[in-house]
Amino acid sequence: MPADDPTTLVSTDWLAAHLGDPDLRVLDASFHLPDTGRDARAEYAAAHIPGARFFDIDEIADTARAMPHMAPPPEKFISRMRAMGVGDGHQVVVYDGAGMFSAPRVWWTFRLMGKSQVAVLDGGLPKWRAEGRPMEDVPPVLRDRHITVQRQAALVRDVTQVAAASKLGDHEVVDARSPARFRGEEPEPRAGLRAGHIPGARNLPWGELLTADGTMKDPPALKAAFEAAGVDLSKPAITTCGSGVTAAILALALERIGKTDTAVYDGSWAEWGSYDDLPIATGDA
Repeated sequence: MPADDPTTLVSTDWLAAHLGDPDLRVLDASFHLPDTGRDARAEYAAAHIPGARFFDIDEIADTARAMPHMAPPPEKFISRMRAMGVGDGHQVVVYDGAGMFSAPRVWWTFRLMGKSQVAVLDGGLPKWRAEGRPMEDVPPVLRDRHITVQRQAALVRDVTQVAAASKLGDHEVVDARSPARFRGEEPEPRAGLRAGHIPGARNLPWGELLTADGTMKDPPALKAAFEAAGVDLSKPAITTCGSGVTAAILALALERIGKTDTAVYDGSWAEWGSYDDLPIATGDA
């Protein structure tokens, strides 16, 4: 798979070369955990890549659910994208302020809605800034744009499906959280959740898929990382994490190595860890 692929991952060089394209839409999908004290929307307003729109993963979500930033219903996604001027025929590039953290979640959301011309900016805003590339603080002019979606149910799993996969062992469940959280050795950041992991899951912390400069490793290195974590790549994969954000980094990495039978467990540990009747495992087992 080429380094620049407008359906998965593009470089800062690629984006700079295409920034003036009329069919390009750039989205700032920055997201910060509550304990960071950072305001992603305010940071976007202060400085963003020229033309970028702000994609709020907490608002463009199924807010009727108790879990955070669950995938939005198709009608809500359509409404928000139309208002943002993102529609059919557009090439979408998503970035975030951390470099590679929340942008893959928005990439996956577009894929879930049947939109394939969407890529993550490799290295995100930190790399763009470090290279001295242009920034602006003015909001883009938005014009309503028609968008059609076709939800791809195969790309998402709910708690019942994950419980069945865990019991049957017919999928590889891959957890993107830190080893200490996976093993149940440190408390979860969200109050009220049990510690541990889904029985049978493999642990591949999302940071292990990135290079020292925050860009994603090349496909051979990604494949090696999954294999080193004990993931059987011949089985369908379900990725999970704390709340469904970094699970999408694993999904993007799997797509980069050509594995297409991958789904994200949308509720992730925020859901699984809240149910006392679901089994949990601790340690490396």
